[in-house]
Amino acid sequence: MRSIKIFALAAGFITAVMVLAAFIIPKDKAPVKNKIAADGKGFAVVELFTSEGCSSCPPADELVARIQKEDKDKLVYILAFHVDYWNRLGWKDVFSSADYSKRQNQYANWLNLQSVYTPQIVVNGKKEFVGSEEGTLRNAITAGLRTNPAATLTLNIQKEPDHITIQYRVAGAEKNSDLLLALVQKAAQTKVQRGENGGRTLSHVQIVRKIQSQPLNTGGNGNTTITLPQGINTQDWEIIGLVQNKTNGEILAAAKANLMTTVNASKLEAKINNSLNH
Repeated sequence: MRSIKIFALAAGFITAVMVLAAFIIPKDKAPVKNKIAADGKGFAVVELFTSEGCSSCPPADELVARIQKEDKDKLVYILAFHVDYWNRLGWKDVFSSADYSKRQNQYANWLNLQSVYTPQIVVNGKKEFVGSEEGTLRNAITAGLRTNPAATLTLNIQKEPDHITIQYRVAGAEKNSDLLLALVQKAAQTKVQRGENGGRTLSHVQIVRKIQSQPLNTGGNGNTTITLPQGINTQDWEIIGLVQNKTNGEILAAAKANLMTTVNASKLEAKINNSLNH
């Protein structure tokens, strides 16, 4: 009788262990879907609106420079737009343009903001915040990288002595979308003589030197040209392309290409896509 009781207790214990094990998934057996979601197939477009005349802007410039270095192997696209409305306060930012101030004001309309300010960051055309908020920026980048893109953009460029020809292909974009192409200088320094940053030497990365926009046709394919400044070192410049919904500002796709050679999208994108497929 005693042996029967011991057997019954042992059988009950084993059953309990089996039931408990059914609810525990070992780490190395976790669903593949979760791993893919963590790796992400998305992108993050970080647009910084800044100015050399603004004393609050250098920390934001330094932050995006760190992000640029740390995330060089990820699909993170940084665009620094130097606005021109600070120029009247003692120092004219050589990289500034009224076109960039206009773009910032367009974001104010899209995002229902009462006014513009510097430094301001907008990520993927959807989230804006003070440009020096590191935690907010990192979280926004992570969210973008984990989101499957709504569209795809491929760039082919051919460099000529004074211009580049860009062939583009867009798939999956909405009808009310534009293609934006930015000519970007990767790095520069300025010794500021006057204004709020007078006496400081400021370092910048991913400086937008020219941006042009055009509506996408039905097929999403086409070509265009961008005139190059005289005497540029093509190693230090690149093209970043964006597909943007012109109704709400959301960025649907992004790609970049170096000016050194004719490329199909970017080497980085090819590398990442190859790793995702294996």
